[in-house]
Amino acid sequence: MTKPSPFSVRGRRALMAMRDDRDISIVRRQLSRLGMAVTEHDPSVAPPAAETIDVIVMDTDSIPIKSDAVVAWKIGVPIIALIGTETPSRLKWLLDLQPASFLIKPLRSAGLYTALVVAFDAAQRRIDEAAHLERLEDRVRSRRIVFAAVLQIMGGHGLSEPEAFTLIRQTAMRHRTTVEQLSAEIIASGGMPNRTPRTA
Repeated sequence: MTKPSPFSVRGRRALMAMRDDRDISIVRRQLSRLGMAVTEHDPSVAPPAAETIDVIVMDTDSIPIKSDAVVAWKIGVPIIALIGTETPSRLKWLLDLQPASFLIKPLRSAGLYTALVVAFDAAQRRIDEAAHLERLEDRVRSRRIVFAAVLQIMGGHGLSEPEAFTLIRQTAMRHRTTVEQLSAEIIASGGMPNRTPRTA
């Protein structure tokens, strides 16, 4: 599946969680010029489902500093934070929110496209990192299964660790399966399973 380019924003859907009429006018005008679909939303109300949004443009000054508000807005959609108040408490709240990009208020008539590109790129990187981490965790889980199967074969056949692993690997190759799958079967059956070799 081809990943969307962060530079391509036309047709994407933006949710504006803002209250200031001037800021709303500036952001709406820029998003419309970029060809994005725009929806306005009350910042005090929890956002809609993530499937309906590609990015959230949020005036963080319009939301009270509450931890539950942070949780409500963490829906897996990149957030562009509009920042006007730079107090430590507000910035801590902002860090908890983990925005993908930001703009400093007062807003200007430029800069939103850059914030969008940075936000979409950061969001894609987070997705890639999560997928990479999941693959690593799968690999660790698989190693544990293989190691347990090796110990079982060592005990059952009186083999050394390298010999037991070689037996599992060769058996897996002969039956055209993976070492991990065969190891799971060894653990489930309590020994080397009786399998009929597959034919081409």
